[in-house]
Amino acid sequence: APPAAVLDSGSTAWMLTSSALVLLMVPGLALFYGGMVQKKNVLTTMMHSFVAMALIGVQWIFCGYAIAFGKDLGGLLGWNPDYLMLHGLPYTKTYADKAIPELVFVMFQGKFAIITPALISGAVAERMRFKTYVVFILVWSTLIYDPLAHWVWAPGGWLLERGVLDFAGGTVVHISSGVSALALALLLGRRQDYPHEAIRPNSLVLTLTGAGLLWFGWFGFNAGSAVGSEVPVSGYLAGLAFTNTQTAAASAGLGWMLIEWRQHKKPTSLGLASGIVVGMVAITPAAGHVQPAWAMFIGASASLVCFGGVQLKGVLGYDDSLDAFGIHGLGGIFGALLTA
Repeated sequence: APPAAVLDSGSTAWMLTSSALVLLMVPGLALFYGGMVQKKNVLTTMMHSFVAMALIGVQWIFCGYAIAFGKDLGGLLGWNPDYLMLHGLPYTKTYADKAIPELVFVMFQGKFAIITPALISGAVAERMRFKTYVVFILVWSTLIYDPLAHWVWAPGGWLLERGVLDFAGGTVVHISSGVSALALALLLGRRQDYPHEAIRPNSLVLTLTGAGLLWFGWFGFNAGSAVGSEVPVSGYLAGLAFTNTQTAAASAGLGWMLIEWRQHKKPTSLGLASGIVVGMVAITPAAGHVQPAWAMFIGASASLVCFGGVQLKGVLGYDDSLDAFGIHGLGGIFGALLTA
């Protein structure tokens, strides 16, 4: 085991701030999704995000962290009985060779665990019973998210050991939620009135507000992940991730607008919001690994790929209600490939 690090107050303060920023993304997601559904489904759609804050917030403390970051078991999952309900984790213990308390790391990673299943809800909005959704995200988080986080981020994880680069969650968060969203949408089938009737957003004001909160919170999502990288906590690395997040989001938002201008003769507010999110999704795995010029390329090219991916649902006939797969699944896959 690496020697314990001396606590650094600056790093600890930044990680506490980053944890709060990531949690703010969940209400941002609720607004982003809530504005795109029909008026009668706004509250239920927003509850899909908020219930994850409560349910997965408890699950992560109870056993999620133990599975994701406990002692490695064959590269497939972790386990440490001391991490069960965190009853054996002293609050004075630092995390590995990082200069922050382990409880701060637990909280930071817990926010990732909360938002990931909430992303899936975008594919099944307006057609899944709330009770079923609650059971689904609890089982999915325990059996899919927690082991996958171990594979990619925990020492001994089989994907980490084979060199997979995922700085802040391209694979763990976006590919997993996007592909699972597509599978769930195919399993449930289409909404009753889709695609025969136009289903219009109830409030793009909410959607744009949500996109702004997601952009704000994403700085904690990516720049905060400097703590979990393969080098010690570094302000330089956090600064790089922060810059790349801004650059990719801006270039993807601009790219989506230009595509709409060419295709439809005018840009849309929903398109701009979607492009901004696509850029942040695509840069997530690469945020601490590339220079800003490449972040600009990743964001702009991801907008083109995901714009085409969103059109696919009309061609192939599946009902991805709010484009969870088109944005998060394809954006995550594309970003991971470009990172390599």
